Amino acid sequence: MRAISYDTYAPDGSLDGLHLSDLPEPKVAPGTALVAVRSTSVNPVDWKLVSGALDPVFDTVFPVVPGWDVAGVVVRTGMDTPEWQAGDEVVSYARKDLLHGGTFGELVAVPATSLARKPHGLSWDEAGSLPLAGLTALRSLDLTEVGPDDVVLLHGASGGVGHLAVQIAVARGARVLATASERNHDFLRGLGAEPVTYGDGLEDRVRALAPGGVTVAVDYVGGVLEQSLAVLADGGRLASIVDGGVTEHGGHHVWVRPDGAGLERLGALVDEGALRVEVQETFPLERAVDAMRLSAGGHVRGKVAVRVSEG
Repeated sequence: MRAISYDTYAPDGSLDGLHLSDLPEPKVAPGTALVAVRSTSVNPVDWKLVSGALDPVFDTVFPVVPGWDVAGVVVRTGMDTPEWQAGDEVVSYARKDLLHGGTFGELVAVPATSLARKPHGLSWDEAGSLPLAGLTALRSLDLTEVGPDDVVLLHGASGGVGHLAVQIAVARGARVLATASERNHDFLRGLGAEPVTYGDGLEDRVRALAPGGVTVAVDYVGGVLEQSLAVLADGGRLASIVDGGVTEHGGHHVWVRPDGAGLERLGALVDEGALRVEVQETFPLERAVDAMRLSAGGHVRGKVAVRVSEG
């Protein structure tokens, strides 16, 4: 099968070692399904892994095919996988405990429990951009127990995770203050948030909108812990996907888990018209490295998709 892969870590962070290759078809173990990939997407963790930054956390078998998001069609199933059949259209956050066979290829084997039905309201590129970011947003808001009585501050709200978190929080009835550059303010207003320009003076801008403070602050960008603490009301809740320092203040450091049931919850929001996925640009598999470079450069609105197959 065709796949993007790399044969060794690049400690300098270079992506030059990524290349289009011809690799064996993945084996299909009991309790897994082989999925023909239609689309995947880039997450910051994908290009960070190439440097070996998370080698203390993950065992690695080279060559590594990057990518943890997938939208595609089940080709066949392993033994004892009755819940899925060939031809099913599915999505998954397909992270495994071993770095090896990711989703930047034509086929990927996925544990049955990590799969969910592809939402009908999403294109392949949108569906392939939903899993990791959507589940991260969902978990961060679940852990902070966001509900209709909350005033929520979301840092990095126009990015992949952030723009989905805005919509989930709004769907729960929360008031959402969302930080972003001014060029993304109209985008965030369209999602139901009150945009706030990030950077110096953020605390004053938030206090002007919420004099009593925010009840929840969630960080999707890093470097904002002090600002969050400065505007957090007494008894407020914290979470971050970047800064483990939140745990010293009773907050949650979020690393999302594969979760088929969680993806079904996100799919229900899509079907209700409460959640959409913003895809800034789509690249073919052959240009996956360009997609990763765009992501690594920052300032992406929503997600960057990689189209693997037209089906």
